[in-house]
Amino acid sequence: MKVIRSIRLGLLAALVALMALPATARTYTSETLHFQIVYHWGVIWKHAGDARLSIKRTPQGYYAQLVGRTRSWADTFYPVRDTLKCTMNSQFLPIRYEKCTHEKNYRARDLVQFSRSNGTTTARCTRWRKSGIKHANLANRGNAYDMLSVFYMLRNLDFGNLAHNKSYVTCIFSGKTKEVLTIKYRGVQAITLRDKSRHQAYHITFKFTQDGKRKSSDDLDAWLSTAPDRKPLMVVGKLPFGEVKCYLSTAGK
Repeated sequence: MKVIRSIRLGLLAALVALMALPATARTYTSETLHFQIVYHWGVIWKHAGDARLSIKRTPQGYYAQLVGRTRSWADTFYPVRDTLKCTMNSQFLPIRYEKCTHEKNYRARDLVQFSRSNGTTTARCTRWRKSGIKHANLANRGNAYDMLSVFYMLRNLDFGNLAHNKSYVTCIFSGKTKEVLTIKYRGVQAITLRDKSRHQAYHITFKFTQDGKRKSSDDLDAWLSTAPDRKPLMVVGKLPFGEVKCYLSTAGK
């Protein structure tokens, strides 16, 4: 079902972000965040999925994991069970990224192993599919991230030194693709979550392209808490019909 698949793609893309911009020092001992994925179209508001994002300290730096799944009503049409895993160093630069996909009858696994030398990031990508195993090599001058490590980089930005409406660009490696991520900081806004709680948040917009031109994913809007923990409060992605809203669940459910 296209809507459910778009919700899954929106969930993964929602927890994404940035490069070496003005940063503040932030460390984590452990943290677990819960999100509700809601489909909205006109008067329809449907809780379609849930996600759990966690991070903990390791001898290398950090280990993060994102687990997403559709709810029972959506399972009837298109069940989704996806997991992202990432090992990072103490500066939140990725060492190893893994994506395990289980969507209805489709199963896949992607592994991206990062290395850095002389100002260039390279990656060895391995993709397991029903048709066999494939390999790819990616490279970027400067830093490159994945769909989890770049999210933690975003949370460490010094928003006080970011220019309003100025574009910033970074690179993301996936299973075989190099994507360009362009973000704009829109300022501080007051938002209301699904539980009716009110929060002050940094508003950021995202644009994904390949080769800096061809659109590769839908645009997104995200709001991060202005509190020191910089928790992601809400992410909104447009669909052909309606939109997907990812809300932080303050109740942890």
